[in-house]
Amino acid sequence: MAPETVAGVLQAARDHWTTAPDLEITLEANPTSSDAQRFRAFAEAGVNRLSLGVQSLNDRALKFLGRQHSARQALEAIEMARQAIGRFSFDLIYARPDQDLAQWTAELKEALALGPEHISLYQLTIEEGTAFYTLRQRGDLVEMPEDQASSQFHATRDLLADAGLPAYEISNHARPGRACRHNLTYWRYGDYVGIGPGAHGRLSGPEGKRATRQHRAPEVWLGETEKAGHATQQAQILSPQERRDELVMMGLRLEQGISRADFYRELGMEMEESLVPGRLRLLQSEGLIELDEDGLRATRQGLPVLNSLLAHLLS
Repeated sequence: MAPETVAGVLQAARDHWTTAPDLEITLEANPTSSDAQRFRAFAEAGVNRLSLGVQSLNDRALKFLGRQHSARQALEAIEMARQAIGRFSFDLIYARPDQDLAQWTAELKEALALGPEHISLYQLTIEEGTAFYTLRQRGDLVEMPEDQASSQFHATRDLLADAGLPAYEISNHARPGRACRHNLTYWRYGDYVGIGPGAHGRLSGPEGKRATRQHRAPEVWLGETEKAGHATQQAQILSPQERRDELVMMGLRLEQGISRADFYRELGMEMEESLVPGRLRLLQSEGLIELDEDGLRATRQGLPVLNSLLAHLLS
């Protein structure tokens, strides 16, 4: 996206909404030379935080992940982001095939030496329909065993906490006060407007919470927007159970979990009324969740198996 387009989008947002004096404006960018050279222009357009899709600081791993940049370009982009904008975050992927704990720890320490205020660390997952899925089906890719991936997960959290970037969400770490406000809105099940091609939104109104989805194809989205003023393909009021499921799926990703006040505000029910008591007790007895007067949260043991935990809790 051209810097001029960024400036236009931000001005349109300001025309429609009252914005905070310290508004956080994040732009996602890839660490290629073409993007990095435009960072200063993005800053002039109003961007004050960059999120860089680094994924690895190892050239061999970047090739395996299908990335177009090199480790050197990633390091150069991080330095350009620091100079042009100041605030930046980047992501890394771990639990890669044949990556042992020592290798991951070394890469993580190299990343920390770059001085990030925020870092996103994702375990490699194989999704159906991807090239990795095909490789796995053919036997050409073997995923890391679950116990080894769990060890890397816990080692990551401990190392980052010791470095002053504790986890505030299952995959995200930040220095105090530097958590990503945009993503916190998702995880706290707040309202957000989805505008661009394929974007989803959640908007509260008198009738309830509405889920919206825009046309995915950019050319269709543009034509519909020019014709009708928007390209909303789907807009539906979510049922109480759908809202409960989304709130729990997002909120249990947070280190602090879901507060009782937020749960009641959204659903008008206590947690024990909305969730199956027997399943709550079972997950508590297994040490996977904690439920007390403050709210509901996943434990250190529960976070690495959060998807399975949620499937049991919400099915």
